[in-house]
Amino acid sequence: MHRVVALVRPVQSTFELGCAAEVFGTHRAGVPQHYEFEVCTETPGPVATSAGYAMSVSRGLSALASADTVLIPGWAPVEAPLSAPVRRALLRAHARGARLVTICSGVFALARTGLLDGRSATTHWARAAQLRREFPQVQVEPDKLYVDHGDVATSAGAGAGIDLCLHLARQDHGSTHAALIARHMVMPPHREGGQAQYAPPPPTADALDGLLEWAGARLGAPLPVSDLAAQLNVSPRTLARRFADQLGMSPGAWLLSRRVAQARTLLEETDLPVEAIAARVGLTSAVNLRRRFRTQVGTTPGAYRRSFRGTGHPAER
Repeated sequence: MHRVVALVRPVQSTFELGCAAEVFGTHRAGVPQHYEFEVCTETPGPVATSAGYAMSVSRGLSALASADTVLIPGWAPVEAPLSAPVRRALLRAHARGARLVTICSGVFALARTGLLDGRSATTHWARAAQLRREFPQVQVEPDKLYVDHGDVATSAGAGAGIDLCLHLARQDHGSTHAALIARHMVMPPHREGGQAQYAPPPPTADALDGLLEWAGARLGAPLPVSDLAAQLNVSPRTLARRFADQLGMSPGAWLLSRRVAQARTLLEETDLPVEAIAARVGLTSAVNLRRRFRTQVGTTPGAYRRSFRGTGHPAER
């Protein structure tokens, strides 16, 4: 049996712990039981949870000494340091071959061990910038639902913990076993796309003398860089430099991001077919919209609409 041990701390997220328990620790009729699941904490006893109650955890860090997978189901607050005993226990587990796995904010604990230095990792989209800022040696992948290196694996927001746990079950025991677990959980065995479809569009704060607002109101029209530059009475080269300095991107990249963001809004709030949305946001055709949308959001307009409205228009399928 493969031993999965979850390391919890106060205040522990019950949902993130539950994601792991559902996949690795729940016995179901007709589903082969390949895992043993256990919970430990640095100081055994009552552990406060985010749901307002305390759970009793009897095992201490010694439980990690025989774990095949060590799972950190969140780390709150994310700024909380690793104690020396926890850090030593995690490093020892990894050194003897245990797999270290994090859900959502748990990546902050793993990053403090140094095991993610020079490697890619992910976390909740709202924490990605903080992870990159605090651990510049970690290659943050903000759009991934999970990143698996074999010996270490990280997931995005809490729900993506299920995606990662099912992925690990699939790696360990095959796609049929993972699909069987997912069927019992009434979950898709694999979700399409990444986090970008769940993160809100970036704000449109205007740092360019009203140009962004002016362009945003005209997304359906052709907007060459020369027209944008003329609106500010500057050269295209000067405009490109101002965009790079103030927004960190080119005028063309900004314009495309705003068009895709507006397409997301129209998919969520209207029943317009994809062809009409493409014309309204200046992407000219459904084919172009689908291509740009997949590149930026990681899924199709049809799948996005079904996820966020629960229905789909025949024209966007």
